[in-house]
Amino acid sequence: MQQYLEAGKVVTTHGVRGEMKLELWCDGVDFLKKAGRLYASAKGGKCYNITSIRPQGQMALLQLEGVNDMDAARALRGQVFYFDRSDATLPEGRWYVADLIGCEVRDADTGKVYGVVTSVDHPGAQDIYTVKSPSGKEYMFPGVDAFLKERNPPEGYILVTPIPGLLDDDFDSEREEE
Repeated sequence: MQQYLEAGKVVTTHGVRGEMKLELWCDGVDFLKKAGRLYASAKGGKCYNITSIRPQGQMALLQLEGVNDMDAARALRGQVFYFDRSDATLPEGRWYVADLIGCEVRDADTGKVYGVVTSVDHPGAQDIYTVKSPSGKEYMFPGVDAFLKERNPPEGYILVTPIPGLLDDDFDSEREEE
């Protein structure tokens, strides 16, 4: 599992004192406040202490130690920042999206392999997992308890109990026979 995970990307400056608008790619402002610092690369790199962060719509206004004017902030435009997973804790049973990508999706009852997780999106009330089957076809399923039985990224798998047609074409072929 990756040690440094994406926190967000600086999209522009804000004001003249070095504040920046950060497009959030993590759980939000409170999450980053707890982490307390950001890194300049996926391997760590230069470390910046967060001196202040607050929400602004879907973005965050971020102030970093040592970034004290508009020119310093402008130099960081486009910069993707990372947090160290050891700086943040998740509740038991929760995982970072980066840990779920690549997990094998298996039927909890039969062990059938449906494919691997290629993305996890957050369009609304629940996550939507995209699974690519061995044949290359993509399926989506909601990350709700009715379907999602176990997530085990350290072992590389997710167990699901799908309804017919959710992760295969069985339902469509049954309808064609009618």
